[in-house]
Amino acid sequence: MNPLYRNDTPGTFPDSWYAATTDLPPQRPELRGQMRADVCIIGAGYTGLTAARHLARRGLSVVVLEAHRAGFGASGRNGGQVGTGYNWSQQDLAAKMGDGPAHAVWDLAEDAKSDLRRFVANHAPGAAYRPGVAYGVYGQSSVKKTHQEAEYLHKTYGYDQITPLDRARFHDIVRSPLYAGGTLDMGAGHIHPLRYAVALAKAAEEAGATIYERSEVHQITHGQPAKVQTGRGHVVADHVIIAGNGYLPGIERKVAARVMPINSFICATAPLGDKAAEVLTRDIAVADEKFVVNYYRITEDKRLLFGGRESYSIGFPKDISTALIARMENMFPQIKGVGIDYVWGGTLGITMTRLPALQRIAPNVLSGAGFSGHGVALAGLSGRIMAEAVAGQAERFDAMAALPVPNFPGGAIARAPLLTLAMTWYALRDRLGV
Repeated sequence: MNPLYRNDTPGTFPDSWYAATTDLPPQRPELRGQMRADVCIIGAGYTGLTAARHLARRGLSVVVLEAHRAGFGASGRNGGQVGTGYNWSQQDLAAKMGDGPAHAVWDLAEDAKSDLRRFVANHAPGAAYRPGVAYGVYGQSSVKKTHQEAEYLHKTYGYDQITPLDRARFHDIVRSPLYAGGTLDMGAGHIHPLRYAVALAKAAEEAGATIYERSEVHQITHGQPAKVQTGRGHVVADHVIIAGNGYLPGIERKVAARVMPINSFICATAPLGDKAAEVLTRDIAVADEKFVVNYYRITEDKRLLFGGRESYSIGFPKDISTALIARMENMFPQIKGVGIDYVWGGTLGITMTRLPALQRIAPNVLSGAGFSGHGVALAGLSGRIMAEAVAGQAERFDAMAALPVPNFPGGAIARAPLLTLAMTWYALRDRLGV
């Protein structure tokens, strides 16, 4: 079934803490009839909206087509963590790509964070960027490896924002008994993701872009120009940017071969009040080394927002709460039994290597997707560098497109069952502590 509708009511934001604490704009009109544009963008998340804003500021005519609402997908549902780098260590990227290309993508990831902080400060103060992401690990070998990576970043890239922490110092901040230590990265941070997405949409429109909602794309006809077809209209455009990520239906084979949708789930507790300090003693976010990663932070109204369960089928499980809450209570037994006010899920795009997949599908068609949990910063940057490439400046696009992202074995058809087997094995390793 189409991932756009399997788990959601059309055009209706999920019942999340994010939606409950965001001033959502009225629904925008649906595309009807024919439009002509310099650029047509498919998807109104971080990638598409950032691309639209930068292209419109350059004076191009831009149409954005969104099947639901701007910020409806992963951009409005995620953990809000603005991470440093990628899902690979920089040492591994350098070994795979070479020192020069690895340095280029490192610089891009740093630009991603800087761009986001600047935008939030100037256009989205309600998104409330806060510095600090802790990374927790479970054994002494992992502590050593994590501390070595921090030293490598400092020595090789001059990145001095990470503090290595032993068990006691980590526990002073993150009050879970499970961690053996980790790091604290003050160059990373966290935001309210839906407020950020709403502000991006507003900024894109103020720059001159037009956003159509409830306008699912059914077909792209390649050519010069290309034609992008919806249910009740179409856009003829000189350039197309595909930015649907995990919510993109199977309309472009080359994207589907590298990017697969999976689901992730988050809960928000009732307000904890003073007990919030029994979970985290600082206003930071936390992620850990589990393959099915646990990620969490305290919200502005003192709730614990906790994510950490994945599924690899298109549909959500019938019960998404029980296993997620059990993970949270295992991590923080001191709040066992606390009330849960919100539970929601969403779909993200992952790749074989869990690195972003930027592709030139055709001479005038670009795609950015597969951010694999690092999209809060990297998705927006991808939109910006695709906008640059459309304008004829492709150096940064080419640098990021060089990340090692192969097709899934079996391509789009066989990717789901093969990946589910692999992910289930890694999830079992998490549970067994292997």
